[in-house]
This record gives sequence, structure tokens and C-alpha cells, in this order.
Amino acid sequence: MSSARAGHPALSTFASSAGCACKIGQFDLSALLSKIPPPADPNLLVGNATADDAAVYRIPGGQALVQTVDFFTPVVDDPFLFGQIAAANALSDIYAMGARPILALALTAFPMSVLPTSMLEEILRGGAAKVAEAGAVIGGGHSIDHDVPLYGLSVTGLVAESRVVRNAGALPGDVLVLTKPLGMGITVRAGRTDTAAAEKAPEGRPERLLSDAELSEATAVMSQLNRGAAEAMEKFPVHAATDVTGFGLLGHTFEMMEASGTTAQIEVARIPFLSAARRLASRGVAPGGSRNNARNLASRAERGDGVTEEDFLLLCDAQTSGGLLVALPAECADDYVAACRERAAARATIVGRVLARGEKPIRIVKE
Repeated sequence: MSSARAGHPALSTFASSAGCACKIGQFDLSALLSKIPPPADPNLLVGNATADDAAVYRIPGGQALVQTVDFFTPVVDDPFLFGQIAAANALSDIYAMGARPILALALTAFPMSVLPTSMLEEILRGGAAKVAEAGAVIGGGHSIDHDVPLYGLSVTGLVAESRVVRNAGALPGDVLVLTKPLGMGITVRAGRTDTAAAEKAPEGRPERLLSDAELSEATAVMSQLNRGAAEAMEKFPVHAATDVTGFGLLGHTFEMMEASGTTAQIEVARIPFLSAARRLASRGVAPGGSRNNARNLASRAERGDGVTEEDFLLLCDAQTSGGLLVALPAECADDYVAACRERAAARATIVGRVLARGEKPIRIVKE
């Protein structure tokens, strides 16, 4: 995984947690935000009340602006790829709301005296390339000199007010579709461990936890836009959606079910995973963010027979630039999955269903 320039440390060694695994804990954040007075502007259609992916503000002509911001520490060592992944991750918030991104501002922190500015240039180029792929533009941004590299975007999207998709609204009987595989957090953690081992033993060849193919699989998934899955939503009566990032599948499912007043049944056997994820989890490889998610969600989820601790950790794995989780009527689910796959979301899969509210907001079954 290491792509450190001669004489310079690898990007991924600058932070204790990488990508979305560096987020503040889900329930620590909600407790903090609960103490902040809510805004009173009636044009704010979506704020932070249901922990949705982006803010939505009504503008004239039946339209709405969708606004988000997302940035994080390096998740890979290649600076151009880091920029791409961080940009794809930020854009996902817009897609999850059913909107089209139009304008972005870049946000970056960089240790100017430690790393060459050519690396920062590559990060910015990678982000700009991914924004262009999304059909949007970067109009500027903000930068600081800091000892930990950071990169991300503030993104503005546009959507008809009547087409806003919230994380609230899932109904009993709906099916849940996940549009990317899980396991990014665990896989990235293994790659960072490989990088650290290589830097400590530059003349040796320490055991690698990941093959090049396994790492390439993870980076390809993380750098892929959720544009296709979002465009597919336009053709179906979607009741709720969210993107799956740092709080893991179960954390973001929890938020959707709390906002909707329902319970989700997640079927472990249906979940798509990156090829290395289970092997790595069985060896105890996981970022701190994933373990924090598992601790926080243990009392909030009911586990059926045969659901193991390894299963639970994988479902709580902190994703970076994960897929969309979409709730829609059961009769539309297969067609939606097919539409996603036609638009390059090749591993879109039905992973569960929505039930009437039970004792807990999440129920996990093996199959």
C-alpha cells in the first residue's frame, strides 16, 4: 500500500484513524447536537434533527438546495487516489438526498514543511477529477498548514422540492437495498498496517495482510461515485435513503429506523463483502471506529441465532465512501437492483426488510 516519496513518510501514517473511521462517535455527536438550539427558518426542510446526510433549503421555483461538507484523514497513500476517494465520499451525501451535485469547495489541511507540495497538488487534482466525473465543478476552497493531512469537499446540490429523499420515511414491508459491498474499514486498516510494517523494516519484506488485488478492489469501490445508484432511484418510489459511511451499515440503519419509527431486519447471508473482509476480521483486524460502532450498537440491535461477533463487527465496520442504503416497496426492489447494476453498481443487493417497530430498531438474522 505504501507509495511514500523518497525520504517522506506515507500519507496513511499521519493519523491514528483513516477515512471515515476518524469520525466522532455517533452517539457522542448526537448528544452534543441535542444541546444546540434548532434553527427556526421554515425554509430549512432538512436539518440535523434526524441525522440525515445533508441539509436541504427551499428556494423559489419549487427547487431546493442540498448542502453537505465532508473531509477526513488519508485512507490510502497515493495522493491522487486519496483525493478521488474523499471527493466521492462527500458527493455521496448529495446523491443520498436524491439531488444532483452542481458546485463544490475544496477543504484541505497539509503539513507543508514535512511533505512535498507536489503531493498536495495530486490530492487536489484527484478531487477535481472526481467532481468533474460527477458533472459538477470546484469553484474554490480553503486550506491550512497542519500536521495532519485532511481533504474533503463542501458540496451544493440541486433537487426539486418534491423529489427530496430523506432518511425518514421507511415503511413496514419495504425492502432494503445496499449498493456497495461492506468491509472498507477493515480492509483499509490492513493496508495501513502493511504500510507501517514496511516503513519499519524498509530492507525486509514483512508479511502482508493484503494482496495487491484485494487492495485494488477496496480502492475501486471507495473511489466509485454513487451516481448510478442515485440516478436509478429517480425511476422508483423510494421511501428513504442514506449513504453508509463511518457509522457502518448498522449505525446508518439505526438512524433510518429511528427517523422512520420502524425496525430493520438485516440478513447477514445476503450482505456483499469485499473479498478480504471476513478473513481479516477473523484475524482481529478492524479500525477503532468499527469497534466503537460495535460497542455503541450492541444494546440497540437484536441478534438472531447463529449471528456471530465477527458478523456483528463486519456490519458495524466504518465505511469510507460506502454505498447507498435504500428503502422502497418490495415489488420494486428487484427492478431497482437491476437498474443499479446497469449503471455500474454491480454489487447492489437486497440485504433486508423494514418491519413494524419492535423492541429494538435493528434485528439481525443469519439468513
